[in-house]
Amino acid sequence: MAFDETKDAARRTRLANERTYLAWWRTGLTSIAVCIGLGRIVPGVTNVTKWPYELVGAGYGILGVGFMIIAHVRVRAVESAVDRGEFARFDSRWAAGLLVVGTILGIGAIVLVIFAP
Repeated sequence: MAFDETKDAARRTRLANERTYLAWWRTGLTSIAVCIGLGRIVPGVTNVTKWPYELVGAGYGILGVGFMIIAHVRVRAVESAVDRGEFARFDSRWAAGLLVVGTILGIGAIVLVIFAP
């Protein structure tokens, strides 16, 4: 049986796609952990106004769910592209959305750390 480089490349691409899918999920779960820590634990163990922490924490929770949704959309797009022998580019709108949301939440967290009583 002859070695088929095309099938091997497709196999490696699918395995890389699976690893990337799991990385998106790890990132989503981490964001949800930040949601719990910032939105529930910090206000519960400190004497601070709760709502700003809950708001930024909830934002991280939404971001985490967003990562999981993007993971699903992306893994399906890459699988379909591999089946067709094509390349699936990451949609720049998703990238821009993640950049905007991450920046807003990061600034919100920094503001809470610096200006919290």
